[in-house]
Amino acid sequence: MTRWTLVIPEKTNRMLRIHLAIRGAKKGDLSKFVDKAVRQTLFRETAAGVKVRNAPVDSDLIETAIEEAIEWSSETRS
Repeated sequence: MTRWTLVIPEKTNRMLRIHLAIRGAKKGDLSKFVDKAVRQTLFRETAAGVKVRNAPVDSDLIETAIEEAIEWSSETRS
């Protein structure tokens, strides 16, 4: 585990702590919330980058590549 020291606007801090309190937050829930938010943001930004990078590629070519990868994966597991 790594410790972070963050500076968060007071309004954001209050809103988040109220949100967690309403949900019956326990010790560690703030860290879990931040971890989940960071992971979701990284996933969204990565997906958006892939979409931009793949925009000029024909969608049929992408579908074919996906189907081939799924088929290969299925054969490899057997």
